[in-house]
Amino acid sequence: MIEERFDAIVVGAGMAGNAAALTMAKRGMKVLQLERGEYPGSKNVQGAILYADMLEKLIPEFREEAPLERHVIEQRFWMMDDRSHVGMHYRSDEFNEERPNRYTIIRAQFDKWFSSKVREAGATLLCETTVTELVRDERERIVGVRTDRRDGEIHADVVVLAEGVNGLLGTRAGLRARPRPDNVALAVKEMHFLPRETIEARFNLKGDEGVVIEAAGTISRGMTGMGFIYANKECISLGIGCLVADFQRTGQTPYGLLDQFKSHPSVAPLVAGTEVKEYSAHLIPEGGYKSIPQLYGEGWVVVGDAAQLNNAIHREGSNLAMTSGRIAAEAIGLVKSRGEPMSAANLSIYKKMLDDSFVIKDLKKYKDLPPLMHTQSQNFFLTYPQLISKAMQNFVRVDGTPKAEKEKATLKSFVKARSWAGLFGDACRFARAWR
Repeated sequence: MIEERFDAIVVGAGMAGNAAALTMAKRGMKVLQLERGEYPGSKNVQGAILYADMLEKLIPEFREEAPLERHVIEQRFWMMDDRSHVGMHYRSDEFNEERPNRYTIIRAQFDKWFSSKVREAGATLLCETTVTELVRDERERIVGVRTDRRDGEIHADVVVLAEGVNGLLGTRAGLRARPRPDNVALAVKEMHFLPRETIEARFNLKGDEGVVIEAAGTISRGMTGMGFIYANKECISLGIGCLVADFQRTGQTPYGLLDQFKSHPSVAPLVAGTEVKEYSAHLIPEGGYKSIPQLYGEGWVVVGDAAQLNNAIHREGSNLAMTSGRIAAEAIGLVKSRGEPMSAANLSIYKKMLDDSFVIKDLKKYKDLPPLMHTQSQNFFLTYPQLISKAMQNFVRVDGTPKAEKEKATLKSFVKARSWAGLFGDACRFARAWR
């Protein structure tokens, strides 16, 4: 056993773990952070969206030194069938502001930089270290961790679990249930490399401007899922994700969906001639508010993806992870400043603080939408995209057919695919879930 005792041990060096470790270290606490990868970010080769407001609360000057790719000035939404897409987008020059709101990043580079700021603040980081179990005392309180290192038992006043959605530490200890397949998505991603000027020409960008494309429809073959494309400086992040339960049910393969997505007529020109250098798979929590586990206990708290804190409706994850890590650390710091033990009763302030934040308020507002999208996936991700595409083609194609006949044919196709009662029922359920 390592004799040195810490104020806190943080398991994981992703967004949530780094936010927690940094916040506590800045408060002068003795923090040990454990990461099983070769270095923080070594298991995250994919691109991602960074939300500036949340990071700014942790590192106000981050724009001066963080490895940022592009600031996002345009958001596109595509509803796709097999040969077309119906789209809407928002682009604003206001996003070319001095302090942009969103950035594309490459997680391997960003996580490594984020971790360096944690160490600068005074935290101790041990990489290539797997935590095998939580250590309990005679009263069943968590008092530390056991690792795969020699003399690997380490004690602390509190343990912060930031191990990701598929982390086994909390489930093995009985602190949370293993996520159900219908509450977790598997996303597969590729990095397509191109010269910077080619990317800017294809996406109508200049300088460090960026664009994000999010797509849904028949690309997921009736499963609950989405595709995405991020323009980085010299590469394009492209991927698609669907619920694990749907992959199990249909027998579809993630890489098969990805190949079909990048071959789609709307996508293929964007990645033509690229060199694919990196491929990764990643589990994402999708259960929403109703899947959030117990967030605290005797000597422990859970943050980020491990706590199912992901807004699937708005596709937000990193901001919820950083915010939950920061709030957990602030709660721990408050308990410590009072000279009180890290009991469940005292750590319950973490949940109260999180409940008062946008994290829980947003997840609670849309608590019924993820289940609705999961149970009605054939309608929302297959039938309706096909119908909308057919309606749009009827609207724009001029071939001598009277408009009244076209409109009648469009309505007939909707009713044939889904009865009026079914359409009305889906609309009502969606409206109730959204309000």
